[in-house]
Amino acid sequence: MTLLEFDRWVRSILAIDETHGRDRSLNGIQIGPDHRVIKKIAFAVDASLAGFQRAAREGADLLFVHHGLFWGVPLALRGSHYERIHFAMEKELSLYAVHLPLDMHDELGNNAGMAALLGLENLEPFGDYNGLKIGWKGTLPQASSPMDIMKGLWGNTQDMSLLDFGPEKVTSIGIVSGGASREVEQAVDEKLDLYITGEPSHQTYHYCLEQGINVIAAGHYATETFGVKLMAQRVKQELGIDSIFIDLPTGL
Repeated sequence: MTLLEFDRWVRSILAIDETHGRDRSLNGIQIGPDHRVIKKIAFAVDASLAGFQRAAREGADLLFVHHGLFWGVPLALRGSHYERIHFAMEKELSLYAVHLPLDMHDELGNNAGMAALLGLENLEPFGDYNGLKIGWKGTLPQASSPMDIMKGLWGNTQDMSLLDFGPEKVTSIGIVSGGASREVEQAVDEKLDLYITGEPSHQTYHYCLEQGINVIAAGHYATETFGVKLMAQRVKQELGIDSIFIDLPTGL
């Protein structure tokens, strides 16, 4: 399969074209010639130099990430931006990035992945961002504590933040991965027991306390490994392309 053929396959699954103009990310092929043959794909959260280096060591032809290199503003090819692109081109390693479409997908998205792991029922789109519902909300089949929910999703919760300001046992949950602390206001408006996101926020602490809602801020990285892992599985299943996940946690 060529890089261009892979791009067409991804666009048939994820809403890349539909989110154009509302997602700052340059979704799709970011580095690489259309005709490059793809035999192995590395999946990671970020297009970091460490990610490129690991992908090259694993013999990948393509690095598929959630956070790419281009975000709607021109950047000079210097410093770390140059080093990343130079390394990728020197190693003939292509780059493919998908941002919001990988947050919002109903099966392969970051938020859908967390919802599925929790076994949420009565799922509905949730979390408006630029006119797009990028998260999901639903109900647990059985009430659970916020701490048990954290452990069920991630196991080790040492570096994660929990604001246990709401019910001791929760059933209704809203999920928006990444840097979506302000979207807790939408969870309050919809009278949810628990809101799950990535980054904690000092600015919303007292608001959450006063509104009596539980909030899990598990880290931007931790909430956004789900989509790339699910995409890696789908690529293996449907395309038969060798796929690996590169774990480079930031603790943030």
